[in-house]
Amino acid sequence: MSRKIKWGVLGGGGDSLIGVLHRVAASMYDAYALTGAVFNPDFEQNKAFAEEIGIPLDRIYPDFDTMVAAELALPQEERIQVFSVLTPNFLHFPMAKKLMENGFHVICEKPMTMTHEEALVLEKTQKDKGVLFALTHTYTGYPMIRQMKAMIKDGAIGAIQKVDAQYYQGWINPIIHDPKQRASTWRLDPAKSGISCCMGDIGVHAYQMLEYVTGQKIESILADLGHVYDDNQMDIDGTVLLRLGKHVKGVLRASQIATAEENNFSLAIYGREGALKWEQENPNYLTLLKDGQPAQILKPGHSYNSAFSLEGTKLPPGHPEGIFDAMGNIYRGMAKAVRGESFTEGEFPSMEDGVRGMKFIETAVASHADGNVWKTL
Repeated sequence: MSRKIKWGVLGGGGDSLIGVLHRVAASMYDAYALTGAVFNPDFEQNKAFAEEIGIPLDRIYPDFDTMVAAELALPQEERIQVFSVLTPNFLHFPMAKKLMENGFHVICEKPMTMTHEEALVLEKTQKDKGVLFALTHTYTGYPMIRQMKAMIKDGAIGAIQKVDAQYYQGWINPIIHDPKQRASTWRLDPAKSGISCCMGDIGVHAYQMLEYVTGQKIESILADLGHVYDDNQMDIDGTVLLRLGKHVKGVLRASQIATAEENNFSLAIYGREGALKWEQENPNYLTLLKDGQPAQILKPGHSYNSAFSLEGTKLPPGHPEGIFDAMGNIYRGMAKAVRGESFTEGEFPSMEDGVRGMKFIETAVASHADGNVWKTL
């Protein structure tokens, strides 16, 4: 009998980039079987897409509520076990809440919810129901990010003194200068996207990654956000000063109007004994800096890497791995948890990451609105 986990998908149909990313990731370790879905709110398009990718139509449902009811009516051993929520932001909370209330495990795109208050509700629901929850901060799945985390934990660069994260994109730049486009893009609609665009979409990735690799919590922040036009309610650029402790400080820079930038996400962690630097557009290279020594370039797949990094490496040294592989490592970690197997802390971002992420977004917006002042997280 197949041990594959029965997997359901909400959203991610058509030409959705995030949809194919999740489907490929779930297939990597042969741990999941795509069992049912609502890919699209239009039932005909939903069925057409299922046929296009070769999924039987018997469990392609017209809407979310019908899907939950139908799956609950099935015997436990036939029921979908894990759902991935790949819908626009405003649907994350109601879908994840209902799924967990009914005993389903959840993999959710970020940001987890629209508000910190909703995130706390999800946290309580997960605890009450005893289900699993993974948040797809995809970049945590890169082998060299996991190596970075392990090296910092093992003291390779000494006590942390300074952190720096940059996430620059340019995709909103052509949109923001066209009144019709900026009024019709869901990312710039607070009702669908939440109170923040840039910080809610990519700034929160940088925030989560800093806490992930350092193992430390950001205690307070001061944000200066940019909107470009008075009629645009959503931030599309921003700089956030960070305090991780009395003597540990840093900066987070994020922008979606960094003209012609693609996905320029980079991290630098400076310690007393050295530094580590990583760039998402060149994810297989981790740079180690030491005073008085040449820079060292660490790459995945070599025996000098940590067990955590090596487990997430699928190919021999010299064979590039990328975003699909990173997401696949998150799905693999979740599969271990669903099956009751042991897994390493950090194999998949958790509910705590989602709750803290929403707190960061709201605090950054409040810091800017109150005149660019320090706010405690």
